[in-house]
Order: sequence, then structure tokens, then C-alpha cells
Amino acid sequence: MTQSRNYAIIGCGMMGREHMQNLALVHGADLVAIADPDAGSRAAASELAGRLGQEVELFDDADAMLSAVKPDAVIIASPNFTHFGAVKPVMEAGAAILLEKPMCTTVADAESLAKTARDYANLFWVGLEYRYMPPVTRFIDRIHAGEAGDIKMLAIREHRFPFLVKVGDWNRFNRNSGGTLVEKCCHFFDLMRHIMRDEPVRVFASGAQDVNHLDESYNGEVPDIIDNAFVIVDFAGGARAVLDLCMFAEGSEQQEEISAVGPFGKMEVKLPVGEVTWSPRDKSGPFVSHVATPPDALAAGDHHGATFFQQRDFHDALVNGTAPLISARDGYRSVVIGAAAQQSIATGQPVDITFTDED
Repeated sequence: MTQSRNYAIIGCGMMGREHMQNLALVHGADLVAIADPDAGSRAAASELAGRLGQEVELFDDADAMLSAVKPDAVIIASPNFTHFGAVKPVMEAGAAILLEKPMCTTVADAESLAKTARDYANLFWVGLEYRYMPPVTRFIDRIHAGEAGDIKMLAIREHRFPFLVKVGDWNRFNRNSGGTLVEKCCHFFDLMRHIMRDEPVRVFASGAQDVNHLDESYNGEVPDIIDNAFVIVDFAGGARAVLDLCMFAEGSEQQEEISAVGPFGKMEVKLPVGEVTWSPRDKSGPFVSHVATPPDALAAGDHHGATFFQQRDFHDALVNGTAPLISARDGYRSVVIGAAAQQSIATGQPVDITFTDED
């Protein structure tokens, strides 16, 4: 069986071009076409393709691209609010799909798409790639091996820079992004479910827009995206997790820190330093190990190599006809948790979680 497959990308802004760079590292993944209505994004993608040695046709319309090229797989990296509409013609064309996070900006659209994807004849994968950052992968493997015992407390901290400027400034408003806790933090809610191997039942959050974007105005509108929050998530098995998000902390030495505590001790991972620390309760530790990311994967994007490793596994699943490792179900549930956290902030009340993607 040939290992080569033709790829197309819908949306060649910042994330779309990161996918371009990582596809160039995946053996047999041949990028043949890109669609984006923005001329500036197409020009940037054309220049990058030239540097990467990719022979790519450029289109200003995704439907025209799908008709002309008929790719084996399509990566959808267009703005969040376009995902629900963009995926439908790709499904009609029958191509395999890697849909960037968040799957959709509303719970209703995410639920609808998750149910449709269950019966899709080809591969449908949601781009929640934080599972794939090599130090985080090692951390998760050790947790799942039982080194700390059954996890009772999980804490995720992201202290980072503000949202970047995007084409048309779409990410400045909740209606376009789904809100910060959907747009950005669906990654972390997916990690919580994946690490715990359990489902959430309740969310309680506190957050606000206190620092970022307050002096910006777009057609008379001031951005409404929150820039800091604490989110507590209770799980069905009795464990709990917390997200600590601050988007005006770009001076932090570490951008992401995750810790999991069980009856045998505490496991931690920190990025970008790439350290995993095990601190057993008998005080014989701590034991620190460094997990390296291959330099080419690290240089091909802003996600600590995660995009490459996800695309590698997506390509393997595409070639071998195997199930997605990150499914539409995962994408839907990460949106539900983020939306519940946004609702909790708005109401000041805890929100019970109900998933309706099962028969």
C-alpha cells in the first residue's frame, strides 16, 4: 500500500501555515492545495510553500478547491466561527478531515457535528494537539501507568501572552471565537478528560477581562474576551481539576505547568523547559527528567512539536484506515466544558455538565 496521500488546507493564516511546515516533515503527506479568501494570507502561504518546496495550487474559494483538486485529506484551519460551515462540503467530498480546535463555537453546532461525524465513512480528527507535546505525552504515560496511583487532584496552569492579532481581528470577540475558555482552553479541558480517563459532571469558574484589549476598538466595539480565569472541574469518579489561566503573564519562565497528585505522590510537567518531575510521598525525590523535542518539529510551529506528532499519527491513521485518536466526541466534549465555564462566569453559579452526543 502506498504511503502517499494528497492534502489540502482550508485557511492559511497563522495556524494553517504551521500545518504547512509540519506536513513538510511527514513522509508521504503531499500538500497540493490551499484555499483562503484573504489575499494576504494566500501570498504568505505561497511564499512559505516556495521555501518548503511544496507545489501548491492556491484558491480563494474552498468549494472550487475541493472540486478541482479532490484531495485525500483536508485540514481545516480557518477562523473558529467558520468551522461548522467549512466542514460540510469537505464531508460531502468524502475526504479525511483534521478539524482544528475548537470544533465549533457553540454547543449546539458541536453536538450536531459530533453526531454527523459518528457515521462519517472517512477519518474525522479534531486538532486538540496539546496531548502531543512530548513532555506532556511522557507525563500522561506515567500517570496512566499508575506511578502516582489514582489521581485525585489535577492542576493546569497557563500563564502566557495575550491573544495574537489575527486576520480581520476575529479573535477579539466571543461571538467569533466561542469565548476564551472555548477558543483557547478546550485544549486543557480535553487534557483533563484524557489524563483522568473520566468525565466531568460540574464546572465552577471565575474570570474577567481585566487587562488586555481594553484600549482597542473595532467599528466602535471594544473586545469582550476574558483574559484570566480560575476553573474548577468536578469529575464523576470524585476527582477534581483546576485551570489557572492568565493571558497577561508573558514574563513567566514557564508557560504551561501541569501537576497530578495521587496517593503515591505528585507528578509535574513544565513547558517550555520540558521537565517531568516525580515527587513520591516518601520524600525520596524529587526525580527530574528532561524530555527533548526533535529540533525540526520544535522549529515547525508554536506548539512544542505537538502539531508534527499529531499530523504523523493522523497520516498513519489515514493510510492504515484506523480510527482517530482524537475524535469528534472529544472535540464536542471539550467545547461543552469550555462553554459551561463561560456560563459559570456570566452567572456566578456552578454549571452541571450534560453530554448529549450519545445515543
